[in-house]
Order: sequence, then structure tokens, then C-alpha cells
Amino acid sequence: MTPKTSAASISIMSNCSLIIMKFIAGILSGSVSIISEAIHSLMDLLAALIAFFAVRISDNPADEEHPYGHGKFENVSGVIEAMLIFIAAVWIIYKAILKLFNGEPLDNTGIGIIVMSVSAISNFFVSRHLYRVAKKTESIALEADALHLKTDVYTSAGVAVGLILIYLTGIRIIDPIAAILVAMLILKESYDLLNRAYKPLLDTAISSRELKIVEKCIRESNYAFHDLKSRQSGKQRFIEFHLEMPGDVPLKEVHQKCDEIEELIKSRISDISINIHVETKDA
Repeated sequence: MTPKTSAASISIMSNCSLIIMKFIAGILSGSVSIISEAIHSLMDLLAALIAFFAVRISDNPADEEHPYGHGKFENVSGVIEAMLIFIAAVWIIYKAILKLFNGEPLDNTGIGIIVMSVSAISNFFVSRHLYRVAKKTESIALEADALHLKTDVYTSAGVAVGLILIYLTGIRIIDPIAAILVAMLILKESYDLLNRAYKPLLDTAISSRELKIVEKCIRESNYAFHDLKSRQSGKQRFIEFHLEMPGDVPLKEVHQKCDEIEELIKSRISDISINIHVETKDA
């Protein structure tokens, strides 16, 4: 099992445990904010499952049907995860508004406080681990999963604080208000994730920082260039450009110079495929 699939497996097991705990606490207490958090964790579980299969597929090498690799499977999974989060947030807001006007009673707030606190602490450590693996492997699917859990840390902690305030003040309207605030955070998470996951599907260029590195490496060859293009698929980057060289340069030397440029770029940017088109330019 690779580091990416191992991290995704940890997320799946953690979410399964938290979902059971939250639903039990929500039913016993009657808290819509805890139920909303249980649904949030259910979406996190679906996201973790999608991420698990996405990273397994994306790790497959290029083949005849997918000559540029399988990296975009992770971006597709990120888009699906974002849509799931959006649907969950809308449902939470709907249920919270109903409770805001109906004013259902709360019981057993103590168990809710304990479960929400355990959830926040657990997801804090799991999300940190996922972020480390995501950054190391440049996995958008794992980064999306880590973002879900990071949001869950804040929302679970917020619900716990809300329940404590209800316990101390007896003001029950705090519960649906807390649920709506949770949902608003989830909506923002959904937008950020969709924006990040969707762009590579449109062949958006690699980062400006990396493009500057590429341009610097090409200029070190002392030859002019133009029509530099780039895109990214998962963690794999693709660039192509036209290199201008005198027409009297021997073919062997042209090939050697192209190899030198490729090796220099690859030494500074990982997971990059380079295609150089040489054009003659007489002095």
C-alpha cells in the first residue's frame, strides 16, 4: 500500500467511527447541530472513499488509452467531493431553519459536548497527517480530504462551544444558529475545493512560480524561445515550447542541447514532462 492509499484508509476508518458517535449523540440529545456534524462526517466519509479510489487509479502509469497518465482522476474526484459537500450544507441549513421556528427541546447535552470534542481532536491529527502526505505526493484528492477534516475540526469545536453555552444559559436557539454557521463554513469549503479541483480539468497553466523557473532554465541555454505552454494533470506537469537555434548547428548538438535543458528543468521541478520543438533561426 502506497503512502497515499494508506493515508486515505486512515481517513476512512476515522470517519466511520465519528459518524456512528455523532449520530448516536445527535439522536440522544436532539441537537440539530450535532446531526449536521454527523452528516458532514458522512460527506467526509464519501470524500475519503472517493479519494481512496482516485489515488489508486491516478498512481497507475500511462497506457495506450491514457498516454498522459491518470492524474486527472484526482481532479474529477475533487469536483465530486465539492458537490457532495454543497448538497450536505444546503440540507443542514434547511433542517436548522425548521428547528429555528419549531424550537424542539434539547436533552443530554453532556454527551454531545464530549463527542464533539473527541471529533475535533481526532480530526485535527488525521487532517495533519493527510496534509503532510498530500504535500509530499502532490495529491489534490488527499488535500481535498484533509480540507474536509480541517473544516470538521472547526465546526465540531464550534458545536461543542455552542452546546456548552446552551448548558450554561439555557438559550436553545444557539443550537440551530450554530448549525447554520457550520453549514456556511461547509459552503465556503465546497467553493474553494471546486475552484481548485476544476481548473486543471480545463488545462490551466502551472503556477507562475514554476513557469518562471522553466523560463530561467531555458534562458540559461543562451537560445531564444517562444510559444511556451503548460498544463497540469494531477501531480504531473506538462510543458512545451519552441527553441530557436541556428540552422547550421549539427543535429547531434541540437539533441544534446535539448537534453541539457530538459535535465535542468527536471532538476528543479519534479513530475514534469517536456516537449521541445526546435526551429531554425539564421543569424
